[in-house]
Amino acid sequence: MKIRPLLAGSFAAATLGLSGAAPADSIISLAEVPVTAAPVKSNPALLPLDVTEVTAEEINQSGETSLLPVLVNKVSGLFATERGFAGYGVSGGSAGEVNIRGVGQGNKVLFMIDGQPQWAGVFGHSVADTYVANGVERIEVVKGPSSLLYGSNAMGGSVNIITHRQNRDGVSGRARAMFGSFSTQKFALSTGMKKDKVSATLSAQLDRSNGNRRNNQFWLANEFMQVQYTPDRHWSTGATVDLTQTTAHNPGTTQTPLDNMWTNMSRGTASVNVRDNYGIADGGVQAFVSWGRHKVDDGNAPGADPRDYLFNSTDYNLGFTIFQTLRLWSANTLTGGIDFQRWGGHVWNTGKADPTVITAESRHHVNEAAGYLMMQQGFLRNLLSVNAGVRLQHGETYGNEWVPQAGLIIRPGRASEFKLSFSKGFRAPNIRELYLYPPANADLKPEYMLNYEISYRQHLADNRLTLGAALYFIDGDNMIQTQMVDGKPRNMNTGSFINKGFEIEAGWAILPDLTLSANYSYLHTNANTLYAPKNKLGADLTYSPGNFSFTLDEQSIWNMLNGAPDGHTESYTLLNLRAAYTLEGRVPVTLSMKVENLTDKRYEIIYGCPMPGTTLMGGVEFRF
Repeated sequence: MKIRPLLAGSFAAATLGLSGAAPADSIISLAEVPVTAAPVKSNPALLPLDVTEVTAEEINQSGETSLLPVLVNKVSGLFATERGFAGYGVSGGSAGEVNIRGVGQGNKVLFMIDGQPQWAGVFGHSVADTYVANGVERIEVVKGPSSLLYGSNAMGGSVNIITHRQNRDGVSGRARAMFGSFSTQKFALSTGMKKDKVSATLSAQLDRSNGNRRNNQFWLANEFMQVQYTPDRHWSTGATVDLTQTTAHNPGTTQTPLDNMWTNMSRGTASVNVRDNYGIADGGVQAFVSWGRHKVDDGNAPGADPRDYLFNSTDYNLGFTIFQTLRLWSANTLTGGIDFQRWGGHVWNTGKADPTVITAESRHHVNEAAGYLMMQQGFLRNLLSVNAGVRLQHGETYGNEWVPQAGLIIRPGRASEFKLSFSKGFRAPNIRELYLYPPANADLKPEYMLNYEISYRQHLADNRLTLGAALYFIDGDNMIQTQMVDGKPRNMNTGSFINKGFEIEAGWAILPDLTLSANYSYLHTNANTLYAPKNKLGADLTYSPGNFSFTLDEQSIWNMLNGAPDGHTESYTLLNLRAAYTLEGRVPVTLSMKVENLTDKRYEIIYGCPMPGTTLMGGVEFRF
């Protein structure tokens, strides 16, 4: 796991490096930010907030095909719900809800693919089954409000999934097959090509499992395509398409089991982009669209009559973003951008006996437009950097929303950084809250929170040891809650919360082939927030002698509300072991095995949904 410093400092260091104003022995080496060619808003150095990067190597070593378990293990302060061995679902009883520092319920953490927002346009929720490892180069997680750049839904943070781009000439690829507990099968195939100014990647993934409970079957297919054209060093253009099809069965809870409960989902996303880079100025434009088609049977209690209808929905989320960065004088960077987004969809029920019978039909859409401006300035030979910015977003349902942000960084030494930041995040009401079902209220305003953070990072032993700590205070208001008004349920902006806590992270290269990393987070909240652990500890030890690789990782959760009626909290510790051996040759072959939950711990992340005990997966991968 690569833990990057506070982004105000990262951005300033990168700026000074480009301008040539920083001395050769400055701290810039601590603040390197990967540059990606196509996604025009994927560089989180524009935000003065803490960022964790999860690499493709870490994703591959995990053996996971879903990204959420990897993020929970690698990112302090982040947690995601699970209801079983495979699949998250999208309707009642679904899982895959992500929170950062206790903020996340109601889609307050924005997921993106190459900077493109990913959430269902009708109900406003994230779609966890589409966040797969297929075609992913790295993941950038911003812990704190990202609304300055991304607007609504980035209230508690953002997760940007950066897709793979072929960067060397010729053809290369890999194929993988895995088999394990509960008749689980996982297959993946990817290939890439680069010749002169053109590169392309193509990959596919197929997962299927019977799940760890009766009526818990899951099936998923994903296809990813990307093309990049770089005519010269100043310009590049590209396009991506990502498609997912899945069917997930939900057995309900052990207290209220269900038969015949399933969801069938098809989702897609596509984008085109153009990027310019002239040294003193760079930027780009991206146009995007995502869409979904969902069909759901809400099931029935065992022995009861099945429902006579199916729920249907289609949704879309389309828009464009334009931004440009200018470096007009030494140690200064000025960034401005314009965003437009239109989202909405269609919901209806169809009869099972006669699909032409349509009931409960509704169509809605919402338009949003925004502009933002941010300036970064370095002082005293990069010992101090100051960042300030503001966004004005206009939504046709709620009017104007101002989003300020400010931060600074002090570097007392070559290998240490002290950071301070203030930022605002917000989430606009979704179509369900505004228009659908009895609690709907078309006069809702956005939820918002103010985030205050102090952090310190230290590099020691020639950068083989990295230590970090952060303190934060979050003040949330205007939360949308359902209350009784004149004897009827109605969504109202009445809720508030205060979250505060700290995080500690460490990474140590003990030997060239032995590494240790760990993270701990503590959260105190005055709200009864579900699935937000008070204490979370993660650690992994990796030993890689020669062609072998062994990883032992641990995850402990204490004092987490999981929805139990009596309000008791869940605590558990999981131990997982992964081992791999690579046979060198013209076509390298890697044999792998992983055993999860070694101690066969019994636990429930969501009350009434028992998680699996010890599970085993084994596989083989070919690279060419």
